[in-house]
Amino acid sequence: MPNPFDHPLLVLVASLLGLWMSAWLGSRVRGWRAKGGEEAGEDFSVILGGTLTLLGLIIGFTFSMAVGRYDQRKNYEEQEANAIGTEYVRADLLPAADAAKVRGLLRSYLDQRILFYVTRDAQQLRQIDSRTTRLEAEMWSAAATPATAQPTPVVALAVAGMNDVLNSQGYTQAAWWNRIPVGAWTLLLAVGIFSNVLIGYSARGRSLLFLLLLPIALSTTLFLIADIDSARGGVIHVRPQNLESTAQSLTPR
Repeated sequence: MPNPFDHPLLVLVASLLGLWMSAWLGSRVRGWRAKGGEEAGEDFSVILGGTLTLLGLIIGFTFSMAVGRYDQRKNYEEQEANAIGTEYVRADLLPAADAAKVRGLLRSYLDQRILFYVTRDAQQLRQIDSRTTRLEAEMWSAAATPATAQPTPVVALAVAGMNDVLNSQGYTQAAWWNRIPVGAWTLLLAVGIFSNVLIGYSARGRSLLFLLLLPIALSTTLFLIADIDSARGGVIHVRPQNLESTAQSLTPR
C-alpha cells in the first residue's frame, strides 16, 4: 500500500487545507456561541496555551525521529562503502582466479548499490533488488568456495569481509524501512487540528488571513518532517557519496 507521507508536497497541501478548515470551523463555532450569548470561560486561555505547548512538544519529538532516521541511513551508506572497499582489498587473500572473480562481482554490486540510492522509479527498484540478490549469492559463492577448499585463517578473512558486505546491505534496507510510525503522525495531526480549532475559536472576528498563520506554519513543518523521513520522496535525500568515491577507487587490476 502506498504511503501518503512519501509525497511531502501532498502532505503540505492536504495539511494546509485541513488545518485552515479546522481554524475556520473554530471561528464559526465562536460566532454561533456569541449569537447565543455564550462566551468562553476564563480557563480557555489556559487550555489554548496547554494545547499549543503539547503541539510543540509532539512536533519536536517527531522531527527528532525523522532526523534520527535520516542520520541512520547516512551512516549505513558509509558502512556499506567501507565494507565493499575492505573486501575488495581482502580479495588478494584468495587464489588469483577467485580474487579476480570477486573483484568483478564487487564492482557490479557497487553499481547496483549506487543505483539503489538514486533511483526513484518503483519498477527499476524491483529490478535493482533482483540483481542485487543475484549478485550477493554469486559473491558469497565466489568467496566461500576457495575457503571450503582451503580453510585457512587468511582465506577466512576474505569470507568474513564478504559477510560484512552482505550484512551492511541488510542493515541499510532495514534503515530505509524504518519510518515514523503512523500512530505518531495521527497524534500530531489530531493535536494540530484541535489546536487550530481553538485558535479559530479565539479569533474574535479577525480576518481569514489571521486564521491562516498557524496552518501555514504547521503545514510547512509537517512538509519538512515528511521530506526528511521519506527516503525517496521530496528533495532531501541521502546521496551515496561514499559509495561513489569507492567506485572511483576500485579500478581493475
